[in-house]
Amino acid sequence: MQTTDSQKVPSVYSRTNPFPARIIKNVNLNGAGSSKETRHIELSLEGSELSYVPGDCLGIFPSNDPALVEAILAIMKWDPATEVVVNKQGDTLSIQDALLNHFELTLLSKKIVQQAAEFTDNEELKKLVSAEQAEQLKEYIDGRDLLDLVQDFGPWNVSAQDFVALLRKLNARLYSIASSFAANPGQVHLTIGAVRYMSHGRERKGVCSVQCAERAHEGETLPVFIQVNNHFNLPEGDKDIIMVGPGTGIAPFRSFIQERAVTKAAGRAWLFFGDQRSSTDFLYKEELEGYMNDGALTKLDTAFSRDSEQKVYVQHRMMENSKELFAWLSSGAYFYVCGDKKNMAKDVHNTLIDIIEKEGAMSREEAEAYLNHMQEQHRYQRDVY
Repeated sequence: MQTTDSQKVPSVYSRTNPFPARIIKNVNLNGAGSSKETRHIELSLEGSELSYVPGDCLGIFPSNDPALVEAILAIMKWDPATEVVVNKQGDTLSIQDALLNHFELTLLSKKIVQQAAEFTDNEELKKLVSAEQAEQLKEYIDGRDLLDLVQDFGPWNVSAQDFVALLRKLNARLYSIASSFAANPGQVHLTIGAVRYMSHGRERKGVCSVQCAERAHEGETLPVFIQVNNHFNLPEGDKDIIMVGPGTGIAPFRSFIQERAVTKAAGRAWLFFGDQRSSTDFLYKEELEGYMNDGALTKLDTAFSRDSEQKVYVQHRMMENSKELFAWLSSGAYFYVCGDKKNMAKDVHNTLIDIIEKEGAMSREEAEAYLNHMQEQHRYQRDVY
């Protein structure tokens, strides 16, 4: 891949010094009636000297939900303007700013609950952190946040400073970049699914994904940095590529296809995309169809699980195309998977072995060895989370 001039200039911006990227565009990709909200966000990198290659990630330093912070402050009866030290360097912020921008509020840990028990005479909490209640404590932590802890066992007679000493730093969230720098100089695009779910009687929200959906308005900025991903990238030369990216897993493959369209790469490209309904959840539909017409995308197979009585997923489409898929692999194609680690990536992995076993007339062990060899050659790459 050619190095652009901007890639040769080192940027002063990094994880420790994020760039305030201006939001150019923020739209919902899902149609009316969808049960999902997937944001397409375009950010300006102008003036940052930052650049990236397909496969890289963008880190965002998020801020917590203001309503969550207000609820914690109200229960603990703290003045929002109270100053607290937030790091070893002795930097101070108001407790409100610290809870909004500096500390993790949505994830509990065993250590936090154990230390919180020292601030109170609450017998129930002291019992929960006892050695005999290890399983109950583990169960309590799962799916609960700091607000649950203070609601269930507070308020405590503790200073704001002692309280924040318990908390972990709010970490950056990483997202696969959904654009090619060559196709969009000075910009970076993201595809982010807003995470919302009910747990323990309250709606929970993904810290960064819901900030991007609800509070990241066009014209405002987000603190960002580029995270290089050396384990997930396009092959050199004109190799064929097969991409499996359901839902927001489409992100890096939009980047791959854009890059190949600009560089006019001769290798073939095959995309498997899946989601719930074709009418509301076919992300980047017109764009992908345009790439099919232009030849940047050779094949596009889709699986919409809620469009038929029997749920159809990307791995089913792979199996339907097993003969051709194995022919691509046999001629040196690279195979990529992006998305859910727990279910989808595991199912795709097993289906791939099934296909190699069946079409290659191999034993299970031989098929697994074949896939392992592909992995060693960097021809099987996964970006899963």
